[in-house]
Amino acid sequence: MQKNLVIVESPAKAKTIEKFLGKDYKVMSSYGHIRDLKKHDMSINTSTLEPEYEIPEEKEKLVKELQTTAKKAEKIWLASDEDREGEAISWHLCEVLGLDEEKTSRIVFHEITEPAILKAIETPRHLDMNLVNAQQARRVLDRLVGFKLSPVLWRKVKPSLSAGRVQSVALRLIVDREREIQNFKSVPFYSVSGVFGVVNADGSQTEVKAQLNKRFKTHDEVLAFLEKCKDASFIVEEVTKKPTKRTPAPPFTTSTLQQEAARKLGLTVSQTMMVAQHLYENGLITYMRTDSVNLSALCTEASQQIVTSLYGDNYSRPRQYHTSSKGAQEAHEAIRPTYMDRTEITGTPQEKRLYELIWKRTAASQMADAELEKTTISIAMSGTSELFVAQGEVITFDGFIKVYRESFDDDDNQDEEMAKLLPPLKQGEELQRREIQAVERFSQGPSRYNEASFIKKMEELGIGRPSTYAPTISTIQQRKYVHKGDRTGTERNYTIDTLKGLQIKTTERTEVTGSDKGKLLPTDIGIVVNDFLMEHFKEIMDYNFTAKVELDFDKIASGEEQWKDMVKQFYDGFEPIVEKTINARDEHKAGERQLGTDPKSGRPVFVKIGRFGPVVQIGSADDAEKPLFAQIPSDKSIETITLEETLELFKLPRTVGEFEGSPVVIGNGRFGPYILHDKKYTSLPKDTDPMAITLDESIALIREKREQDQKRHLKVFTEDLDLEVINGRYGPYIAYKGKNYRLPKALHQKAAELTYQECMDIVNTSIPTKKK
Repeated sequence: MQKNLVIVESPAKAKTIEKFLGKDYKVMSSYGHIRDLKKHDMSINTSTLEPEYEIPEEKEKLVKELQTTAKKAEKIWLASDEDREGEAISWHLCEVLGLDEEKTSRIVFHEITEPAILKAIETPRHLDMNLVNAQQARRVLDRLVGFKLSPVLWRKVKPSLSAGRVQSVALRLIVDREREIQNFKSVPFYSVSGVFGVVNADGSQTEVKAQLNKRFKTHDEVLAFLEKCKDASFIVEEVTKKPTKRTPAPPFTTSTLQQEAARKLGLTVSQTMMVAQHLYENGLITYMRTDSVNLSALCTEASQQIVTSLYGDNYSRPRQYHTSSKGAQEAHEAIRPTYMDRTEITGTPQEKRLYELIWKRTAASQMADAELEKTTISIAMSGTSELFVAQGEVITFDGFIKVYRESFDDDDNQDEEMAKLLPPLKQGEELQRREIQAVERFSQGPSRYNEASFIKKMEELGIGRPSTYAPTISTIQQRKYVHKGDRTGTERNYTIDTLKGLQIKTTERTEVTGSDKGKLLPTDIGIVVNDFLMEHFKEIMDYNFTAKVELDFDKIASGEEQWKDMVKQFYDGFEPIVEKTINARDEHKAGERQLGTDPKSGRPVFVKIGRFGPVVQIGSADDAEKPLFAQIPSDKSIETITLEETLELFKLPRTVGEFEGSPVVIGNGRFGPYILHDKKYTSLPKDTDPMAITLDESIALIREKREQDQKRHLKVFTEDLDLEVINGRYGPYIAYKGKNYRLPKALHQKAAELTYQECMDIVNTSIPTKKK
């Protein structure tokens, strides 16, 4: 038996570490937490605020193996991650395995390389209970908020909803942004540009494009200006050349890695963290949860060597960066490759691309500034004080740009702009007007968040920490509070006025505005939940309060505050508000509002959240006649739907005719519009208008559905109608009394020819497959 037992969090990490330690070391994995709060229970004593932990059923076997091995080992090394969560995992291991904390060594490292592991073994420490308590405070506080707020939502809004300390504030961010967009009134303006001819010294001709330094508010102002341009002369008033520099971005933190991977590689936040985890566990990069931009001396030296060897001495410039993000946590290193001379790796395409991104960002951070020459040409026009201005940038030394350039959410032809070269012009030189063009534009409101810009905003406000960004985005989508939108936008007209020679030509063009793909949009349920929480739990939903809680956790981690005192202070103020809200009698359900009156019946029309989502209701529950209900389509919002639009929904169901002696009815249900014929449903395609579909079109869709069903239902049996052979996604199978049975591959070809007895033999001798 090995003398030493090293316990890490993941099996992949265990495999990598085992290679570096000798035969005297056995490395085992705890597979994350081995103990946690109970899943379906508060698990917190609200009097003492003591958490009640349990070993989950699926971890019991693993715990026994760890206990057996730990008893035989002479020394135990706890090597979970070096953050608060990792410290808590080590503490739980101590508690469950009955380890003596004084004799148990805690080792930490931020990269899985042989030198780092051996150094950690040489410099062990004891458990840091301040870090453990900071994690316990977060876990307890989040459990209290979740378990106390969720039942309030079940009673006041809709069953099966949930709330959380960070997720609810994140939801507020998205709802607030959506309201800003809805309230924004776009104002038209006119942007003017000119193209001017230049005669070079050798007689050849070039041209320069410049922008007028004034915008016009009305079309009349534009036409008046263009009239002035007809007889005006244009002279170069000033040429300025100014050298400028651009500095590389600092190395990656968790947040900036998530943002850049989204922009450059198209990865979601959770994909980025999963791929980064694999790279870390395989010893290729440093720890991927960090808010530090610091690099070790080893890395800066290695970067200097590799940059010099690849690009030359003049490209190398070692530098140190300092963390300035709000409430940065324990001092880790930035995310960087473990070995800078490893420019390429083997792995999946995603792993290769993410590693390359990390390598380039790290190398660029240790490279020289990019040097540019910025030229500005001012062109004066006779008879007016306005100027046309042309700007260009020329790279005189590319520096770090040779390797990497940071992206931004509003990037627009950045490379073209940087390479824009202006013709050589002198002050006083006269230019020939070739074309003046005025284009109608519209002021732009705030844009919706994508995952990258959302994380940036959360980090700015101090909401959450590197380890919580990805789970928060996943949670609010899983709860159906937020979804990734795919809006097609709306068309609008704009005008272009062009002056060529002495003719002004006005043309009308069309553009699409408001289209969004992959942006985070609140759902109706998300909006109602947000508004309810904002009304009754203002403190929880306050951005500053959420950031303050994170700073309190930091104080606990550094030993400046007691965790139970901090949680008790919060809970004493929170619990009475919960009791008051849940027991309050409300006239209307949360999210319910009256739109007006139905002109046919004279009954009130409401929108509200129903059992299956947002609905329209005509009439009240206490009316003699039952209320009528209609599901609100997914392309409409409970906030913006009009009375006219809701009344249209009640024109369904509509009968379009008869087919085979049965009526054909068009209806609208929970999953969208459908055709009902002979007690069977056929979904309408997304682009089909349920109010306009004809009988012939409906019959075609019914027949198409029948053909699909025939291909799917291969055989039924008169001996037992519960028995059926079905053609599924992964091949034919037998369905019998609600259970499915696999067919052997040899029988796939003749599945439709199987006899009743052959099918029953398979049913009686097989184990039914589990439904996913």
